[in-house]
Amino acid sequence: MSALEKAPETAVDFSDHRGIWVYVQHRRGEAAPVSWQLLGIARQLAQQIQVPVGAVVLGSNVQGLVDEAMAYGADTVYAIDDPVLADYRTQAYAHGVASLIRKHKPEIVFYGSTIHGRDVAGAGATLVKTGLAADATQLAVEEEGHLLHASRPDFGGKLMSTILCKRHRPQMATCRPGVFPMPERDPAHKSEVITEPLGLSEDEVLTKVQEFIPESKHVDLTNAEVIVSGGRGLGGPKAFDVLFDLADAMGAVVGASRAAVMAGWIPYQHQVGQTGQTVRPKIYIACGISGAIQHLVGMQDSDIIIAINQDADAPICKTADYAITGDIFQIVPALTRRFRAMAVSSGASQNGAQVGEPQRTGTEG
Repeated sequence: MSALEKAPETAVDFSDHRGIWVYVQHRRGEAAPVSWQLLGIARQLAQQIQVPVGAVVLGSNVQGLVDEAMAYGADTVYAIDDPVLADYRTQAYAHGVASLIRKHKPEIVFYGSTIHGRDVAGAGATLVKTGLAADATQLAVEEEGHLLHASRPDFGGKLMSTILCKRHRPQMATCRPGVFPMPERDPAHKSEVITEPLGLSEDEVLTKVQEFIPESKHVDLTNAEVIVSGGRGLGGPKAFDVLFDLADAMGAVVGASRAAVMAGWIPYQHQVGQTGQTVRPKIYIACGISGAIQHLVGMQDSDIIIAINQDADAPICKTADYAITGDIFQIVPALTRRFRAMAVSSGASQNGAQVGEPQRTGTEG
């Protein structure tokens, strides 16, 4: 057989692998929302192929996370609760994930495509000798054979690549936060809980955590309900001050297009799009953003999209639910003044109610 000839594929028996798992990422007991988003899509896929859904919870004193995994729909929670796992370290967490996979044999495992998720997924895949699809934005499973199709945009968003893992199990993928909707939480839902030992002592872990310093300027776009984003049309970094003013008045978070980030006008943590963060806010306000496909794939699932642009023919205006054509530096400050006036009026009304004005009673409609 020549080097260019493809070797014939032989059937591989994976009948001992069953179920779809989701790795529950957390920082000191606070779960990353992507974990619950992935439990939602895992539940949908599992129903299609009639397999159970598992949640993997590692950490120290993790009963709260186990309860949350139940509430978000896991059929079984696989937990390792050990002081060695108090802080995230690649070796300890990858060891724990790999030991659970080897013993309980899932056929698919999802991780959030975050710094933490990518790290433990890559290390875990190496330990169990399987493949890993990165940054998936679409997931599907074949009913025959349960082959996972993990798809992601490539070549600047011009093509979608679908990654398959035909000869190894489990099939593993990291998935971008904000791509899949948050499922409903059911506190009455109960799951089987399987607790396993870590099997690794503190002395065997090669790295030590000396001090934990939280991020002082963390930008949480994936959980924001309102995002005000700026692009190349702002003309420079100073113009972002106008957006920060509006965001402050609305209780929003400031985002940006790749062009604005690459120009050095705003840090990368604010970037929305294919090479930034995928978001699903209730309101997305795009200011001076043309609407290239790379940006659209990161925010097109927003409930309401409002575009403010001088060019009425810009692609973002065609995608938006509402398009405002005009000068950003007149429109945005006017909106800021309006929202601040509404806040003052609302505060005055509440103060008046506190000193004797009639208050509304009854249930909300």
